[in-house]
Amino acid sequence: MDILSAYPSWPITHGAALLVVLPLLLGAIVSILPREKMAWAITLIVSLILTVTAFGLVLTIFGGETQLYKLGGWDPPHGISFVIDGLNTPVLFLISAMALLCTIYGLPSVAAEVEPKKRAPFYAAFLIGVAGLLGMVVTGDAFNVFVFLEVSSISTYVLVAMGASRDRRALKAAYNYLILGSIGATFFVIGLGFLYMETGTLNMADIGRILADLDGGSRVAMVAFGFITVGLGLKLAMFPLHMWLPGAYAHAPSFVTVFLASTATKAALYLMLRFTFTIFDPSFDYVMAVIMYVLTGVGVAAMLLGSLQAIFQTDARRTLAFSSIAQVGYMLLGVGIATAAGLSAGYLHLLNHAVIKGCLFFALGAFWYRYGITRCEDFNGLGKMMPWTMGAFTIGGLSLIGVPATAGFVSKLNLVIAAMERGWGWAVIIIMVTSILALVYIGRLLLAAYFQSPPEINGEVVVRNEAPLMMLIPMWFLALLSIAIGINADLVSEAARNAASVLLGGGV
Repeated sequence: MDILSAYPSWPITHGAALLVVLPLLLGAIVSILPREKMAWAITLIVSLILTVTAFGLVLTIFGGETQLYKLGGWDPPHGISFVIDGLNTPVLFLISAMALLCTIYGLPSVAAEVEPKKRAPFYAAFLIGVAGLLGMVVTGDAFNVFVFLEVSSISTYVLVAMGASRDRRALKAAYNYLILGSIGATFFVIGLGFLYMETGTLNMADIGRILADLDGGSRVAMVAFGFITVGLGLKLAMFPLHMWLPGAYAHAPSFVTVFLASTATKAALYLMLRFTFTIFDPSFDYVMAVIMYVLTGVGVAAMLLGSLQAIFQTDARRTLAFSSIAQVGYMLLGVGIATAAGLSAGYLHLLNHAVIKGCLFFALGAFWYRYGITRCEDFNGLGKMMPWTMGAFTIGGLSLIGVPATAGFVSKLNLVIAAMERGWGWAVIIIMVTSILALVYIGRLLLAAYFQSPPEINGEVVVRNEAPLMMLIPMWFLALLSIAIGINADLVSEAARNAASVLLGGGV
């Protein structure tokens, strides 16, 4: 490709390792910096390098290439390898790009929500968390998935807890997240232990080949699959294992909420797809039973119950948090359809939902930054008080509902088409019902913002006071990107088709 030819060869050749090593090393350095502006600047530079590198890797995949990066030159399975293919490359780019946008947003946001002495450690924990997420997505070694999963999780617990200076409930949310996250990690590593007993290797490609030769393996493999599914389900906030998510999203610093909503659950879903379809296989009876009955069932339950719970929340952040649980259900429904069209639609919603929810939480953070607004009842008159911020929130909200010419519509349309091809008319009805529920909980916020009068203080109407430019830039970038995807979704749709091809054994 022409753009790819302009890239230096080194970042492409060694990009898989660079994505993990750079933020890991710089995170340690940032933690001891004396000034927060220096920590922010280094974080911004690192995030920019990661984004450019990940974009180059995306171009290689669109060019038809795949990579197996051998750490230390050791051949797998004895050595650890990093894999670059059509399934993980878009997620790598998503994590890197959201890290960049959050860092831009973080200059005013972190200064307002995190104590001065904690700001450099905050950026250090963030970089280490980014390294953990990228590592668990890029690695080809099952035990390294666990290691990077823990690296990202531990740093995230710290980041959530740093919201205590704004809201003391962040400490409880971080504690709940820590307990449930640790349970999920324990289930996952027990599953890996059983998998190692069955296959004698931890290389993910080798495990897949051995299980295929064993026609799915013995009961040990079945138990391994069960433990891994539950462990990743907790990390994914899969219903009913989602209880950590509302508190973490509602009480963490805005910076952290945006990044978690856009990346953490997406990386966990990627791992579930990787293990379910490329390490295990839907041709194994027990795997298909879990896909058809468990993942589909909990996905549908999440769509309905998450949407209903969102309607009755009084805190706008918790409204969007329960909405995220419902949106995970949409993704699992695509996985449950288990066809090329279904997997492509579920993966497409993974990418689009990151754009949508990132935009919405960026706007919520700006509302708090200017007026301390978190409750739904405080949205009165925000369309007049913060028109640009509310405009971005409106676009994100319409996209979440699934209005045509938005990213959310593209996702839901593809899910509807996949369900119809599968003969699942009932799934189409559920998609329509939950979209109406989304209209209710987003619509009430929009009605208050545009059709209610701004509040008065001492008899005077609150004046217009827009969010800072550093907040508006990433917010409107995602809002416009949502519209761009709604108008022309060719690139993200091709990325989703490439991912589905890898999952079904076609390779990309």
